Amino acid sequence: MTAEFSAALSAQAISADSAQRPQGIEAEALVLFVTEGQITSGTAAGIDQATGGLLTRLAAAGEISGKPCECVSLLAAPGLAAAQLVVVGLGPRDKIDTGTIYRAAATATRHLSSRPRNRVVLVADSLWTSRQVEQAVAGAAVGMVGQDLYRAEKKRTPFRSTIWTGAPADAVARGALIADGVNLARRLVNTAPDDLYPQTFADEAAAVAGRTGMEIEIWDEHQLARERCRAILAVGRGSARPPRLVKLTYRGADTSGNLAVALVGKGVTFDSGGLSLKPSDSMLTMKCDMAGAAAMIAAAATIAAMKLPINLVAVCGMAENMTGSAAYKLGDVITARSGTTIEIHNTDAEGRLVLADVLDVVRELKPRRIVDAATLTGACMVALGHDVAGLFTNNQPWCDEIAAAARSVGEPVWQLPMYPEYDEQIRSDVADIKNVGDGRWGGAITAAKFLERFVGGIPWTHIDIAGPSFAEKPRPWTDGGGSGSMVRALVELARGQS
Repeated sequence: MTAEFSAALSAQAISADSAQRPQGIEAEALVLFVTEGQITSGTAAGIDQATGGLLTRLAAAGEISGKPCECVSLLAAPGLAAAQLVVVGLGPRDKIDTGTIYRAAATATRHLSSRPRNRVVLVADSLWTSRQVEQAVAGAAVGMVGQDLYRAEKKRTPFRSTIWTGAPADAVARGALIADGVNLARRLVNTAPDDLYPQTFADEAAAVAGRTGMEIEIWDEHQLARERCRAILAVGRGSARPPRLVKLTYRGADTSGNLAVALVGKGVTFDSGGLSLKPSDSMLTMKCDMAGAAAMIAAAATIAAMKLPINLVAVCGMAENMTGSAAYKLGDVITARSGTTIEIHNTDAEGRLVLADVLDVVRELKPRRIVDAATLTGACMVALGHDVAGLFTNNQPWCDEIAAAARSVGEPVWQLPMYPEYDEQIRSDVADIKNVGDGRWGGAITAAKFLERFVGGIPWTHIDIAGPSFAEKPRPWTDGGGSGSMVRALVELARGQS
């Protein structure tokens, strides 16, 4: 069992009797969540009383405010069995949402995981819903896992035992599974590109299928050629490591074969830009260009582990975009699997080529709906910044469902337009379309219009996660590196479909 799974699954709940007296719980650390302006309300009132009004005095002195993700540690607080009390802020009660709770829990465990700990107890707020408890548990399990996969001395150490008090056991179990998925996606993104390339990425997917019971099909370069996936093959031509296509199928509803949703992911395991070579600063983090595929594999794994009653397929295209002697060139014309001809104007616009073939494979499976995730364009980051994913769609109700699912778990998204006029920008004089628009303007939209050509009219939404998929700097609730963007949203989406 991989590290991200064993860490999250150590989370457990303890009885309601203990939840009423957290001050009597023995632990290396006790985590208490408080709201701004109401520091000593709810469970915190018992802690305040047990400590002789310590929280009241600290609040009056301005040492504790309850602001979002404020984290204050108190050692050897009198009246508590726990060796350390960690007080984490949630902000004003009327502004607390699921995302706030997820980040607050992650902030607490990230703070505590700087050294090994055997037993940490977190106190759930009695007003949290079951979904909010799940996200708190997930946040706590994610916060204690860092990006330092290759460091001899780790900056983060998962706790030996994570205990939740005042939380339903079933919600804690579901939250742990959600965290598994997020941490799986993060690990895949954080893996060095010399270790994670198309074949080893496919091997990771096979391991996921093995432990979750999903069906898996892997196409190597020979099968891709037989299937006329010339766009994926073109992107991978400059690398010594040939591309792969992975199809994971989960049947949780029935065995009829009818697919409610297809999850599609871009899996460019490293993007040098090809002959349109990126500068070093832009290339440094391009191991993250497979974050869309990581999100889809991790979401499918979580959905299967939770045994949700839904049938779905996750299909990901995996390739390295390199500069070898056989690399595809500007001016080349590629015939995609669908028969559409594509003129290459920029080899650094490779992700849409990979997805063109993957979407055509998915179209033949006839799912009711499609959603894809991809680190597709820097233009989306120019429009929305680092924290917000862009949504693009050919079907507004489907897009609305995805947006609602994302926002319900605290993953910010924003829809951009898909007016027909943008189609004109990708028309080619020598082929059906070209792989970039006219100039730099509207680049995220023209990329989405390119993808729209390959979905065959099936309700489809594209999520551009170029911004939120990878954090170049740490935040209070997470280390830098892969974020696991959209895994939680996609799990929530699947729950709404079942």
